[in-house]
Amino acid sequence: MTDDKDVLRDVWFGRIPTCFTLYQDEITEREAEPYYLLLPRVSYLTLVTDKVKKHFQKVMRQEDISEIWFDYEGTPLKWHYPIGLLFDLLASSSALPWNITVHFKSFPEKDLLHCPSKDVIEAHFMSCVKEADALKHKSQVINEMQKKDHKQLWMGLQNDRFDQFWAINRKLMEYPAEENGFRYIPFRIYQTTTERPFIQKLFRPVSTDGQLHTLGDLLKEVCPSAVAPEDGEKKNQVMIHGIEPMLETPLQWLSEHLSYPDNFLHISIIPQPTD
Repeated sequence: MTDDKDVLRDVWFGRIPTCFTLYQDEITEREAEPYYLLLPRVSYLTLVTDKVKKHFQKVMRQEDISEIWFDYEGTPLKWHYPIGLLFDLLASSSALPWNITVHFKSFPEKDLLHCPSKDVIEAHFMSCVKEADALKHKSQVINEMQKKDHKQLWMGLQNDRFDQFWAINRKLMEYPAEENGFRYIPFRIYQTTTERPFIQKLFRPVSTDGQLHTLGDLLKEVCPSAVAPEDGEKKNQVMIHGIEPMLETPLQWLSEHLSYPDNFLHISIIPQPTD
């Protein structure tokens, strides 16, 4: 992969200032103060909120506590989506800090998966990494790795260790010199305006005549409504990691540098904010 280490570092260390507040109907023995945290964009809510959980449980009785879950403005937050994706999709036009509500009862079974332990997060994360490598290298790279390499990827993410994670992840970002990129680009496109969770299709980084496909090419093919007509006004923002990459950016470069740790490009299509 082309080594833009600074880009990888900036993506990894992206943080969202967040204010956690206990839901007003939760029963407490004394007033629950809000809890402030810088959330890592590349991680998962249930992986980085142990302190939040402990903070609010201190003012509650044990019998009033069941599984923790979070919402933003009434929308339950899916823990298996990376934090940065949740923010871009639901809150990118709102002021900071991001205001998240904490719940300990009435778990929304229809909207959220249960997350009883860190093992569940690890299993979800590793299944995404394996799916991404199936698309990129027919699973050859991930299958050649040892169990300890898989563990190092996970521990790097869990413990926020950039170098530990990338020592292994860089192997997943390589491809043979005679090819111009991966077999297919692992991506998911999310929109709040549809019921469909996300769009995911097979898409090659290089066209049959050897041209590098761009972000714009991908959107025109799989989500044409996201791209403004040449003479029309821009109705949507296309966001990855809180920024709007230029539509001319090669998809292969984006996949190597702006993928989340699960090796997918998580792309949010959100309505253009009105001033």
